Amino acid sequence: MKKETAVVTGAGKGIGRELALRLAKLDYNIVLAARNEGELKAVAELCRAAGCAALPVVTDVTDEAAVVNLFKAVREHFGGVDLLVNNAGMGVFKTLAETTLAEWRLVIETNLNGAFVCAREAFRIMMTQESGGTIVNIASVVGIKGYPNQGAYTASKHGMVGLTKVLAEEGREYKIKAHVICPGGVATEMVRQSRPDLNPDEIIQPEDVADLLEYLVKLPPRVSVDLVHLRRFNSSSF
Repeated sequence: MKKETAVVTGAGKGIGRELALRLAKLDYNIVLAARNEGELKAVAELCRAAGCAALPVVTDVTDEAAVVNLFKAVREHFGGVDLLVNNAGMGVFKTLAETTLAEWRLVIETNLNGAFVCAREAFRIMMTQESGGTIVNIASVVGIKGYPNQGAYTASKHGMVGLTKVLAEEGREYKIKAHVICPGGVATEMVRQSRPDLNPDEIIQPEDVADLLEYLVKLPPRVSVDLVHLRRFNSSSF
């Protein structure tokens, strides 16, 4: 049986690294995309040690040509793509009054526009495949709620949720599923810097997000899950 192929953006560290390693354990071919070549190569070696093929591709998701080349490489090496995990992201943590237009644009370009271009390129391949495919967007709790000092980040993640809704509708006729995971604070460097108030003993771990990804990709074709809100137990619900 032909192995399935997954593309993971922002795969060099944090959540993306954990998602890539989990997919390697699930026996996917893994295409790793991020800007830092050294981090990508290190994760690729760990994926190979788990017994899967791993292709690191240095990619800036804000560069449309780079994303097009990423999916060209995916096709050349593996023939297609079965799963895209849009995880690349960044934030500017200031009040709206303090946020410059350049900072706003950078967050939107990375988190939303980057996710769109990656999803578009994956979709174009998946729609030609008899088996379709799956797109999983890693958004955030701020894609559901609004948080002070996270204006650009909140807007970008709300956009990712909206993007997922359209992908799900347009993908149905091609057997393409779309899911969005909205985690609260996860133990990453970005969250440690932006939310130093969070208790490290209560914070979500990257492997918790990987557990959800594994659940989603194992769903039978007859069902789908639209949005998953993963929160710290002691945070406010709904």
